Amino acid sequence: RYYHMIGKMVAGLLLAVSCAVLSPVKSGLLQLPLVIWHGMGDTCCNPFSMGAVKKMVEGKIPGIYVLSLEIGNSLTEDMENSFFLNANRQVEQVCERLSKDINLWNGYNAMGFSQGGQFLRAVAQRCPFPPMLNLISFGGQHQGVYGFPRCPGESSHICDWIRKILNIGAYSKAVQDHLVQAQYWHDPLNEELYRNNSIFLADINQERYLNESYKRNLMALKKFVMVKFLKDSMVDPAATEWFGFYKTGQAKEIVSLQESLIYTEDRLGLKEMDRAGQLVFLSSDGDHLQFSEGWFYSNILPYLVPGQAEKQA
Repeated sequence: RYYHMIGKMVAGLLLAVSCAVLSPVKSGLLQLPLVIWHGMGDTCCNPFSMGAVKKMVEGKIPGIYVLSLEIGNSLTEDMENSFFLNANRQVEQVCERLSKDINLWNGYNAMGFSQGGQFLRAVAQRCPFPPMLNLISFGGQHQGVYGFPRCPGESSHICDWIRKILNIGAYSKAVQDHLVQAQYWHDPLNEELYRNNSIFLADINQERYLNESYKRNLMALKKFVMVKFLKDSMVDPAATEWFGFYKTGQAKEIVSLQESLIYTEDRLGLKEMDRAGQLVFLSSDGDHLQFSEGWFYSNILPYLVPGQAEKQA
């Protein structure tokens, strides 16, 4: 039942938008591997989510090497770690694994789903080898979240508990160390508290001090693609999926990426990347992580095929 409930998050993956059959992609260039990181409450190999994505990509790009990350030694651990294993430790483990995978040494593309989006961005910023070339974030919370309106499947009871903990003390050391969602909890009413105590998001967003390697490594991406879900009922605010967030001091008015300090001060190089055409903002008219096969093939597949990403707007 759990997997069927999770499957609703990516229900569009199982629905074709037309009766047309799309043929496999052919390219004379060296095919890059693909690394996938799932979201909260999901697993690497759920046949209704990440498993379906992996199968779609393999079906259209024959011979591609796809690594769907499992955080832990079992699917159960993988799911539990998406809630309770320190995000910095997760990123560290993934960086180590990628560096040892000879299939990735010449570079790879990456797709992160929900919190997997910001986790893979942390990999890009902290671990330049092997080189990540294109990063595609599906509903990633790049400026954090200030609420969990809804949770996937049977994880809902966990989210009820998480909400209570976050409301009590999101920035206490104990909560920060052991609750993943607290590590990208961004309270716009208490920005100073957030900046001083967030052990993950405030660091990768350069909000305490500048790490030039973070900026340099992120700018090395050919394309940073951000997908926003226009009917998202799980992420608050949904603008965070395009690097926007609430204006400081309140939780109603949204400030876009281009209006934010992280952009105007160019802390991560996003302003320069934007001007160079390296940032791509896509949208899907669905709920969190819901998109059709046709939309995926038309909008995402080109970034996975050598020589095609440069042709995309």
